[in-house]
Amino acid sequence: MKQIITAKLKLLPTPEQVEALRRTQLAYRDALNAVSQYAFEQGKTSSVTKLHTGMYAELRTRYHLPSQLACSVERQVAATYKGLWTKLKKNSEHRRAKITKKRFKGLDQPPHYRSLSIQYTYERDYTFQRESQVSIGTLNGRISIPYQGYNKHTALIQEGTPIGDAKLWYDRPKKQFYLLVSLSIEVSDPTPAQLQEVVGVDVGIRYLAVTSTTTGKASFHTGKRVRHQANHYARLRKHLNQKGTRGAKRRLRRIEQRERRLKLQANHTLAKQIIAQHPHTLMGLEHLTDIREHTKHRKRKKNGKGDEPVSPKARKANRVYSQWSFAELHMLLSYKAALAGSLAVKVDANYTSKACPRCGHTSEKNRPQKGLLFVCEQCHYCLHADLVGARNITMRALLVWQDWIRTGCLSLIPDTSDNEAKAVRLRRYAELRWSPDVTTSLRSETGGS
Repeated sequence: MKQIITAKLKLLPTPEQVEALRRTQLAYRDALNAVSQYAFEQGKTSSVTKLHTGMYAELRTRYHLPSQLACSVERQVAATYKGLWTKLKKNSEHRRAKITKKRFKGLDQPPHYRSLSIQYTYERDYTFQRESQVSIGTLNGRISIPYQGYNKHTALIQEGTPIGDAKLWYDRPKKQFYLLVSLSIEVSDPTPAQLQEVVGVDVGIRYLAVTSTTTGKASFHTGKRVRHQANHYARLRKHLNQKGTRGAKRRLRRIEQRERRLKLQANHTLAKQIIAQHPHTLMGLEHLTDIREHTKHRKRKKNGKGDEPVSPKARKANRVYSQWSFAELHMLLSYKAALAGSLAVKVDANYTSKACPRCGHTSEKNRPQKGLLFVCEQCHYCLHADLVGARNITMRALLVWQDWIRTGCLSLIPDTSDNEAKAVRLRRYAELRWSPDVTTSLRSETGGS
């Protein structure tokens, strides 16, 4: 199968080339905002054809963009509006189901672009040349710029690895241009016999990840240090926003990417550790679509007379959950697993922390005061709540593995749109019982090592 990786190339332009790249970035951003305003006036359309018909000539004459960059602007704006319409539809479904009361406001105003990044198309906007040079399109034509990068990535480029689109990005603190190039590499598909173990990964805030194998081996990856730093940035950002002075806004711009880099580094390091600890495994991950809406602390009725306000502690928990990048950690685990000869699959996340892995009893009361201790009210099985979640995920991934061996087809993501199929899967999950002896025998019956 093909795996997409990103090569980060450091560009080494001359002062004249820096000026050309900066002017191109500014024109590209202004063009994005102009097309966004036009799309908003045309009924918030996400049609590339309509945007091309109405704005292509202006992009060429007013902003002096090359033809391909003009088309890239239209595609990027259309993709933005398409994503906003998708969020609006989901919000409408959640409001009808009374999952949330908030109305999605992303389409109340035209999206405004601030980033100076440029989307480049390979062999039209940029090409690679000999002697580590790359030809990049600007407002005044092509320029050749030397580049540096990770040795393995530059070797893949020179060897003729399939190359996709790229993004020109300017690191403002370092005053440095980078070209982020997507590379498509071939990765061999593992077979069930090649996977030596099944591992479940439960993600969270207090513990960024908890893993469990079928034999009961567990590992906890704490996120205490990173969580405290993220909370510090959140408090600082809130204080600066309330202050509102020019100096506060300048400081906000300086720290705007620090929290993002902090979380990316934490997820990247954690993914490397998990992959190194569990080589050649089938890794089970929770399907966390819309998880923030389902885990959010909400107002409660007070004596039937009105809503009880959410406590400051609950508001803080909502903020922490909404700002942490669980999807990014799953993405890093998936692509790193593929490169290491493992495979990551998604399983249903329903009741993973409420179902007893020993007797199958499912209840919210199994988590006293929603704490870290899991105590089954039926069989009194007691264990760390996150480890219970990891073990339930492990057993569900083991079912996926058994179905893969039996049918020859692997389901990477469960189909959540079919309610009947989901109900059947949940009934199968309710029949699962955790025991290292049982899971080992099941693996041996299906041909596991």
